[in-house]
Amino acid sequence: MGCGKDFDTGNCVCDVLKEIADAQNDVVENCCDSSCDQSIQDLLGERDDGNGLDTVPVLLYCKGNCAPFKGFGAHPRRIRDVEASFYFRVKKVTDDCCAVLELLRDRDDDKDNPHNPVEQHTGRLRATGICITVDLSCFCHVTCLPAIDAFN
Repeated sequence: MGCGKDFDTGNCVCDVLKEIADAQNDVVENCCDSSCDQSIQDLLGERDDGNGLDTVPVLLYCKGNCAPFKGFGAHPRRIRDVEASFYFRVKKVTDDCCAVLELLRDRDDDKDNPHNPVEQHTGRLRATGICITVDLSCFCHVTCLPAIDAFN
């Protein structure tokens, strides 16, 4: 896949995340080997009734130090409990490459602030409802995990 198939912003990370966001939106609108291409194909599935998958979890790496990006936020009902995650669901990508990302967390993970992506539990990543907005020009690399069902 390299840079996204349907977009040409000049920013590879932006193009890939736009493609993921569009694919996820297609799944939601239709109710229905690890790489971004494979994860998108798994998400879309070939069956008419869908495959139950709705999210391609992504990790982003910052330009410069190439360190994995960690987002922070709190749910309105638990404002005192700030949580962190290295894993995100792409909610929206604008034409100017700003993205709304939702933190994904395993509900059984008791570490609110993992130090690295390997330390964070990924067995049952779920949508948290906690969203952040990022400038995709700040990232140089994206890693996609296999597609999951983040809402059940």
